[in-house]
Amino acid sequence: MDNRTKSPQHDKPREECGVFGVYNNGEVEDAAGLCYYGLYALQHRGQESCGIAVNDGGAITGVRDLGLVNEVFTTEKLAGVGSGSIATAHVRYATTGKARRSNAQPLIINHIQGTMALAHNGNLTNAAALRRQHELRGAIFQSSSDTEVIAYTITQQRLETENIEDAVAAAMTRLQGAYSLVLMTQRKLVAVRDPHGFRPLCMGKIGESVVFASESCALNAVGATFVRDIEPGEIVTVSPAGVQSNRQHCGGPTSLCVFEYVYFARPDSVIDGASVHRARLRAGAALAREYPIEADVVIGVPDSGLDAALGYAQESGVPYGIGFLKNKYIGRTFISPTQAQRENDVRIKLNPLAATVQGKRVIMVDDSIVRGTTSLKIIKLLREAGAKEVHMLLSCPPFLYPCYFGTDIDSSEKLIAYNHTIEEIRAIIGADSLGYLSIESLKDLAPGCQLGFCDGCFTGKYPVPPPAATEKASFEQQGSEA
Repeated sequence: MDNRTKSPQHDKPREECGVFGVYNNGEVEDAAGLCYYGLYALQHRGQESCGIAVNDGGAITGVRDLGLVNEVFTTEKLAGVGSGSIATAHVRYATTGKARRSNAQPLIINHIQGTMALAHNGNLTNAAALRRQHELRGAIFQSSSDTEVIAYTITQQRLETENIEDAVAAAMTRLQGAYSLVLMTQRKLVAVRDPHGFRPLCMGKIGESVVFASESCALNAVGATFVRDIEPGEIVTVSPAGVQSNRQHCGGPTSLCVFEYVYFARPDSVIDGASVHRARLRAGAALAREYPIEADVVIGVPDSGLDAALGYAQESGVPYGIGFLKNKYIGRTFISPTQAQRENDVRIKLNPLAATVQGKRVIMVDDSIVRGTTSLKIIKLLREAGAKEVHMLLSCPPFLYPCYFGTDIDSSEKLIAYNHTIEEIRAIIGADSLGYLSIESLKDLAPGCQLGFCDGCFTGKYPVPPPAATEKASFEQQGSEA
């Protein structure tokens, strides 16, 4: 069992995963080492577990465990993985499947046609139905992750196809929901993105060596040159024959998760043609137009609120200030072993700068409110530091509905905006005023983006039919008994 106790005060949606892969054509000295640095750049996408799988002369081995990248991959463990010519890697936060070692990725599957290592970002909406079908045919599952369902679906199709890319194409007719995949066989590295493009995936190069990553910031981290985003529905295969693309599932309606721009992605990433940093600046500017507040300073809540706060300041003319010092040794999650320590979670992560806020009318910009507990504590910290007024603005609309495509918002009942009016929320968190970005402004967040957006968690309108209410619980219960 994971020894990280999750804080009940956690008040942000958690993204599911980050994937990375490399096919070495001679320019990469150590494929596993490259994956290690790629995972460091993607650590924000998953902090429960991580893993690297390496192909060394056709033999695929790997290391995966619970923990952060630097905790799992000590110098000894990284050396033990081997260098190899092809590698894939993964960081995970559990949405479907509990936090335990058997759910860490990449999954390594031995089947009649060989061995496959699979890393997955996203959530299948029909995972429970597919799992039942596979179990009726004799499959024995070792985890509660929908990634294993994808692996079984691909390997089943592999019996009837000439190669792995054709098996993936056949499997995609059965998979529903969100999946950006990087998978490796004895000779090939394959990148796959679901036809809607819910989760990002891009390709870069180091010389003639090919690199795939969830975000372009990971390409930058390893010295790779960005080539392009993988298209929704596209299968890109790298082999001794070169780089080949299968677009038979491309061309349909697209629905990239808009929250990638609001919170999930790193601000230095460019996703599907649009800068995350610029999208957050636009969100802040839109907030300034929607909520012109008389104030002395505008501050952002680190990290994803900072760019939006700067955008508000640039649009409104209200001076921008540094309102919080963030403990750089703490990520988005960390160990909180006792209730007394959990009560101090926010204070440990953030410390307000009294020199910025004392005696001031403060506009505080954050990306979202899920349950409201963290916002209450942050506003209290600002008042203790001497803020005269605290006006809170959010760079996304209110969360009202569950997400089925790769975040942990699984029930409307847990969402403060579903249970309370905006005025009630304002009173609960202790703000002088409260404002959310409008749906209209959200749609205009990233005008350079080449895809449509999924905003189902705000509107309740989903591009893919959601699973029945009992499906996810049933799926995880099956996994707990495996």
